Amino acid sequence: MNAASGTPAMEAVALTKIYGAGNTEVVGMKDVSLRLDRGEVVALLGPSGAGKSTFLTAVGLINPPTSGRILIGGETVMDGPQARVDVRAFRRRHLGFVFQKANLIPFLTALENVAVALEINDVAPAAARRRALELLDYLGVADRAGNHPSALSGGQQQRVAVARALANEPNLILADEPTAALDSQRGRQVMELFRQVARERGAGVIVVTHDQRSLEVFDRTLEMEDGRLRGT
Repeated sequence: MNAASGTPAMEAVALTKIYGAGNTEVVGMKDVSLRLDRGEVVALLGPSGAGKSTFLTAVGLINPPTSGRILIGGETVMDGPQARVDVRAFRRRHLGFVFQKANLIPFLTALENVAVALEINDVAPAAARRRALELLDYLGVADRAGNHPSALSGGQQQRVAVARALANEPNLILADEPTAALDSQRGRQVMELFRQVARERGAGVIVVTHDQRSLEVFDRTLEMEDGRLRGT
């Protein structure tokens, strides 16, 4: 997606998510708005149950909001719970996800784990492998391209996961506790990697984290509490 210059990577407008109804109603997220610029890296903090995952899955087009709008690359993709795009296809092409565990496919090599993200978007296998190798090289793990996940360290696995998230040049990268399983040094390397990716690739990045060790890496640090966003 080639959005005009100055168009935010993502804009959330007054997102609210309500689970259940009546006596069982629970407000998971209340009137959350956020503009995320291209090249910007934002940390999202808050205790368990604060609404971080609800927000992340809403803007990731996994768990639609009850009300509010989501724009990605300037295009309205959700208006309340109603999708304005083919969500599955849009998510594959324009969003990248990185989780606490790398979630690599164990029987595929590092190269194949990245290439498969391109092949499901109808990129020819040879071109997908070339692009995958370029990304692994960009992230410093090209020498591990032929290794299966079991032969990679935790930090290397996360770098492969970031390469996979970048495969289709997304507008928006969403990371959920990506350093939770890493030691301090490797955790910081991954956080710095998100900043590098955002700057050089022009993506917006949101990282949900409890890790206080590397917050200076981020452009902004926001906090969710009781379903509301603070620090915008």
